[in-house]
This record gives sequence, C-alpha cells and structure tokens, in this order.
Amino acid sequence: MVKAVVGANWGDEGKGKITDMLAENADIIVRFQGGANAGHTIINDYGRFALHTLPSGVFYNHTTSVIGNGVALDIPKLFNEIQDVINGGVPKPKILISDRAQIVMPYHILFDEYEEERLGKASFGSTKSGIAPFYSDKYAKIGFQVQELFDDDILKKKVARICEKKNVLLEHLYHKPLLKEDELMNTLHDYRDMVKPYVADVSSFLDKALKENKTILLEGQLGTLKDPDHGIYPMVTSSSTLAAYGAIGAGIPPYEIKQVITVCKAYSSAVGAGAFVSEIFGDEADELRKRGGDKGEFGATTGRPRRVGWFDCVASKYGARLQGATEVAFTVLDVLGYLDEIPVCVGYEIDGEVTTDFPVTAKLEKAKPVLKTLPGWKSDIRGIKEYDKLPENCRNYIEFVEEQIGFPIKMVSNGPGRDEIIYR
Repeated sequence: MVKAVVGANWGDEGKGKITDMLAENADIIVRFQGGANAGHTIINDYGRFALHTLPSGVFYNHTTSVIGNGVALDIPKLFNEIQDVINGGVPKPKILISDRAQIVMPYHILFDEYEEERLGKASFGSTKSGIAPFYSDKYAKIGFQVQELFDDDILKKKVARICEKKNVLLEHLYHKPLLKEDELMNTLHDYRDMVKPYVADVSSFLDKALKENKTILLEGQLGTLKDPDHGIYPMVTSSSTLAAYGAIGAGIPPYEIKQVITVCKAYSSAVGAGAFVSEIFGDEADELRKRGGDKGEFGATTGRPRRVGWFDCVASKYGARLQGATEVAFTVLDVLGYLDEIPVCVGYEIDGEVTTDFPVTAKLEKAKPVLKTLPGWKSDIRGIKEYDKLPENCRNYIEFVEEQIGFPIKMVSNGPGRDEIIYR
C-alpha cells in the first residue's frame, strides 16, 4: 500500500506533521523530490526538529527512511541532519540512499547565489540551496549520480568537462573564482566515503516491499503551485511537486499509489516571489504571521518572514485536483481562533470577469481576490479531539471550504503536536 503526502499550495502546509503522524503505521518513508531548500517542522515526543532532506517518518524505530532517486542530495547537509536527530535523542535511523540519486555540488550553491545577485530586483527569491543549477545540470546530463562516485575514471573525465564549462561562466558572466579539478575530486571522494554505507538499489528494495504488502509513504516537498509544469511558472521550484511524480522519484509503478493525502492550510502562506492572490499586508498580516505555525510564519530553511493571506479556494481546489487528492488534511486551524470574522477567497476577478478556475501565470498576475466573510469562533480549539466538539462556526468554516474545493477533508489539525488531530 502506497500513500502520498503532498501539498496543495505553495508549500509549508504542514506535510511534515501529517507524515510524522502517519509514519506510526508505515514501514518505509520515501522523500521523492526536491532538496534541502525547504524545511518540514516536526514536533513530537523527542522535541522540535526542522528536517530538510530526511523523511519526516525518521522518528520511529520500525521505519526505514529512503532518499529516492528524484531527490537533490546535498550530502553534507543530510549527514548534519542525521547527527542533529541523533543528538536530539532519537535512535539512529535506518537510512537508504538511492544509487541513482543525484548530488548537489558546492558549485551549485555558489551559482545559485551568483545568479540571484546578478538578477537583483528580478531575482526568483531562491533559498540559495543550489536547486535550480542542480536540476539544470541533471537535465543537461552533467550531474553526478551517486553510483558514479565509485568509479574514478568516470569522475576524472566528468570533472574536467565540468570545470571547462563552468569556468567560462565564472570568468566572463559572474567574475568569480574558478573551479579547480583537484579540489572537486577531493570533494567527490569525501562524499563517496560518507554515503557508502547507505547506498542501495532503492527501486528494487521498494519492489520487494510492495510484494510483501508493506506500507510505504511518499513525502513531497513544497506544493502544487510550485510545480514547474502546473505551478506559478517561472516562480516555481525545479522538480515536480505532484504525487504522480512520486512514482518516478521513488522508482515504483504509478498504479501502486492508492491514497493521496493532500495537505491544505486553513489560511495561506508562501515563501519566495510569485503571484499570491489572497495575500494580505500591514498589521493584519503581521498579526496572522505572529500567531501562525508553532513559532510564527517564518521559513524553516531561511528564517525569513512568510507571506500570508486568507484561505484561497481557487488555488486549493486546483492544487488538490492536480495532486489527485483522495482526501485533504486541513492544518493550523487553531491559529484562526482570534478572528471575529474570517475572509475566504472564493473567486478571482480578472479583467472584470470572475472565475473559480485557477489561471495561467500571465492572467494570475492580474487577478484580484473575491472574498466571502465567515463568522469566526473566537475560542481556542487546541485539545479538542472530536469533530462534533468543535464550535459550530469552526465546523461551518471547514464545511464551507470542503464544499468550495470539492474534496473531502478527512483530517483536521488543531495544533502542531503529533496527537493534535481530529479525524472525520
């Protein structure tokens, strides 16, 4: 049985918590795309952790954590993260790294920084984790796969080719120090020694697990609206954030994905640039940002303030549809308890016409939110375990959103803790 946990929006919907919770009854958790450019904040019996590459199910003794072939593997960051988890009192996790995963190189991070600097005001709001240069190299076929680390002849030829190509850009476009072949080889040898104990044929491992009826969780990073094909292009990430890509990024057949738990936040937030129709500003935004999440709305990777807005039914309906949601997990609902009234974005006005269909980016830039205001519940709902014990206006809010997006909300999260969840 394969279940995917993915985001409906701009990322940061609370997928980490949902994965951590579902991992209790799973055998294997797979990260299938993205890199260390976004963080999943987890709060459980061991404490509070910000994970960037490790799957969010790493806290259970019985689970195996898998880094799939679709991941942008930043080896030093992964190993620092493993050490942080162990230092936090978590038993040493069982980890497998796909031999087909590709490696984020130090120069990818530098090129990310140099390009954002060069673009200035036109920059993409990158987390400067090397993700776009990494995926560019992957598809230009000049990236390093983990399996290549174990063949020095391949490495030497590739390093020479890469230095020749990258140094032209470094010298003439960025005016920065050049790459040196011997330094790159030393880095690759260090990486080889670090990953060697964990490298495996992951798709074969998962195939065997499926035949043994094991439960596999696929954990996505970011959300639908950051997908390079279906998101707010070009202000997107560089790998597919959709559940469908989970089959490719893990190496399993697509028909094995039986459940797609699509995570939606009870209001909206986004890190980075790009169209965000229901965004709010000023004191109203500051108040929501301060109360949001478990430590306020600040990026788990960058620490920068997240942009916030009201729940966007247009974007969320589209996001859940593209994910193929079989159910929705609705998170951080407790945050809204301070409001007398809660606006919800139910449509976009574009060139004088109202639509409830999410448009392409050029039209999205012109969209203005059509808001409907619902009465707030003016109370703290944390600690409530049963749906019918929630205040009536709170239930009305959930049911209104459910009707607008057209997908069943099966889980409601009313706090950051692992057990602060209501099943419907």
